[in-house]
Amino acid sequence: MKKLTGILLASAAVLLTACGPSNDTSSTETAASAQPRKVVVGLDDNFPPMGFRDEKNELVGFDIDLAREATKRLGMEVEFKAIDWSAKEAELNGKRVDVLWNGLTITEERKKNINFTKPYMANHQIIVVAANSPIQAKADLSGKVVGAQEGSSAVDAIKKEAEVFESFKELKTFGDNVTALLDLSAGRLDAVVLDEVVGRYLAEKREGEYRVLDDNFGTEDYGVGVRLDDDELRAQLDKTLDEMKQDGSAARIATKWFGADITK
Repeated sequence: MKKLTGILLASAAVLLTACGPSNDTSSTETAASAQPRKVVVGLDDNFPPMGFRDEKNELVGFDIDLAREATKRLGMEVEFKAIDWSAKEAELNGKRVDVLWNGLTITEERKKNINFTKPYMANHQIIVVAANSPIQAKADLSGKVVGAQEGSSAVDAIKKEAEVFESFKELKTFGDNVTALLDLSAGRLDAVVLDEVVGRYLAEKREGEYRVLDDNFGTEDYGVGVRLDDDELRAQLDKTLDEMKQDGSAARIATKWFGADITK
């Protein structure tokens, strides 16, 4: 009887083992890798035309469209999260967002904390004044109150030109460029320094109100930022953005927002 019981127990153990979880780690890893990865994109949601809210309060813009297309091709779910742009590096490295994608300028200082993709667009830091302003060049900013977005590369570009910067009466910083331009319209600022793609877009929307000077504070490149240790995601984005440039989809998105292909 004991012998028969032992045989029955052994058979049950074999059956349970066959029906239990597989030890095939490769199949488990394949299944896991097939699942879409969610990527949280951090952005300034008042940075038209790169990323902003439309009349329905929905996020739209060039970088929004570009990010949607890239993550779609990578089989990733994407979530857009508005953040305090002046705290963008803390948001990224605190893992509250996975990517910074919103007209993010590549600088040597930022490279210490951010892993950048290859540049996808070139930009200038332009000077915008009121249409009737007597200011014609950077030299005319002496003794003037100049505005820029806090934590933006515009502030860095201005401070690089120490002689010009030190000639200002004051450099005032704002949470976003739209607010800075409103202060310019109200006469509380004499000029605003901001990204060309943003400045020209907003100036066109308010035709006859602003004027862009021929002088600027230099040329820079936009890139997508990920965490320093996230080389895999950076490489995937580089490859996908290259493919989008080659097949014309990046040009199509640029033409939608800028009227021409200004991708790099």
